[in-house]
Amino acid sequence: MPPMDTATPTLSRRLLAEGTGAAFLLMAVVGGGIAAQRLSPTDVGLQLFEAAVVTAFALAMLIWSFGPISGAHFNPCVTLMDTLMGRRPIREAAAYVGAQVAGGILGAILANLMFELDAVAWSQTTRGGAGQLLGEVIATLGLLMVIFLIARPGGAGTGFVAPAVGMYIGGAYFFTSSTSFANPAVTIARMFSDTFAGIAPASAPGFIIMQLVGTGAAYLLVRYLVNEA
Repeated sequence: MPPMDTATPTLSRRLLAEGTGAAFLLMAVVGGGIAAQRLSPTDVGLQLFEAAVVTAFALAMLIWSFGPISGAHFNPCVTLMDTLMGRRPIREAAAYVGAQVAGGILGAILANLMFELDAVAWSQTTRGGAGQLLGEVIATLGLLMVIFLIARPGGAGTGFVAPAVGMYIGGAYFFTSSTSFANPAVTIARMFSDTFAGIAPASAPGFIIMQLVGTGAAYLLVRYLVNEA
């Protein structure tokens, strides 16, 4: 095999990696939820466990695959945190977010089609209330804390981020009241599927606002812990 190009990938390649990774992440989230409902139609707890395992494993593999190309954010909160830490220009961050959202929507649509559902079916699942909104703050704070403390200089190293994120998300499906969306792109995309993983369009803005609150809290915490304040 010829040696791989080790130069920094162009922005277009990084955006393609972000969009593709987000698409596969949503196929895992939505498709895993649909499969779980069909395989375990009478046991919601088992459905959640199956969906959590699928998402955790898929997310870890996607981060390992796309990390060397784009950083494997797949999440506007991760990109925002990266920008707040001074590691990414604002214009590039905006392009990343656009790719993540577009890829996520495509992934949700493809998941619907794979299971022979309508390409777009707006979710009717209402999510909200103080407990679930707090859950999104905690879920997002924890996710960003894990990523940026592990990947920091002197931390465990970027090679550990993929399994750590997969394990965190798999666990957070259960220990957070919201089942840990922790990602605005995922939240938007999940509106397009009226299945196990869906969220009603009216519920999505509250989740996204709480995710941004969690991002702000994570920024303050990480900056203080690594003495960058």
